[in-house]
Parts: sequence; structure tokens; C-alpha cells
Amino acid sequence: MKSTRLAIPEVLLLEPRVFGDERGFFFESFNQREFESAAGKQINFVQSNHSRSMQYVLRGLHYQIKQAQGKLVRVVSGEVFDVAVDIRRSSATFGQWVGETLSAENKRQLWVPPGFAHGFIVLSEDAEFLYNTTDYWAPEHERCIVWNDPTLAINWPLTGKPIFSEKDARGATFETAEVYD
Repeated sequence: MKSTRLAIPEVLLLEPRVFGDERGFFFESFNQREFESAAGKQINFVQSNHSRSMQYVLRGLHYQIKQAQGKLVRVVSGEVFDVAVDIRRSSATFGQWVGETLSAENKRQLWVPPGFAHGFIVLSEDAEFLYNTTDYWAPEHERCIVWNDPTLAINWPLTGKPIFSEKDARGATFETAEVYD
């Protein structure tokens, strides 16, 4: 597995070695030892999630203010633009974001550590998104930063009008959002 630290060094882009021929392909989608070596620490996953969304659906920017979740995310059908925003006040990259295109074709994964808000927009007709989390879903601690916050100025690759939930539309601005110390 090739791992690349992005502009926010705690966020990793993971690219598997894919073995393919006329029959199809095989790749190791997760290896605990290699993942922990790339991340530089022991990480345990406790929950796996699977979502399906239609084109232009934008989910995020989500996080849990308590029971912070690290997320290892990948797309198994379709294509998304995936975003991680550093919301750790003590971080040198506080308020910065990184984004990557993840697709079934490129088989890339993104490691979004605890302390980050996360979101994505579906670029293909639809997409299926898998993610493992380091802590359990805790709806009472869920928070959302609005996707088009002017301070963050995320450069979403919009080719149509985004579709989002009512909860996401009411997300806090970055300046008023609860963040980590």
C-alpha cells in the first residue's frame, strides 16, 4: 500500500497495489500493520458504515464533538470528492482543508483522523461509500459545519446544484462551530 501525507500531514491518502488481469482484480483493502505504520500509531476500528447517495448529494461537514471519530473512507461504486477539515484549535493547520477524489476505479482511501470534520459530494450518477470509524456513532454529540462556509472556502467541484439534508443545510459556520482544543 502506498501512503501519502497530504497538505495536512495527519490526513493520509492510501493507494493499494492492485493485481489485475482479464479475469478481474484483487487488492488488499486493509492491512492493520501497514495502516498503523503509515499513520504512525495504533488505531482500532469499532464500526463499519455503508452509504449510497445520488449524484450531487453533499454530506457534511460532520463530526462528533465527544467520542471523536477517525474515519477510513473509500468508494466501492461511483466517484466522490472527499474533504477533511482540521477543527483542532491547537493545530498549526486549524481551519484548513484537504480534498481528494475517491472512486471505485482509483480504489483510493482517505484516513480522516479524530479532530476533523468530514464531508463529500457525489460526482457520479450515484456512489456507494464505505467507512470504518474509531468510535461509535453518538447522535447526541453530532455536529455539522455548513458545507459552503465562507471562512473555509472549500473548492467543491460543483457541476450541478448540491442536494443536502435539512440538518446539513442548518450547519454552523466555522466561526460559531464547536471545535476541539
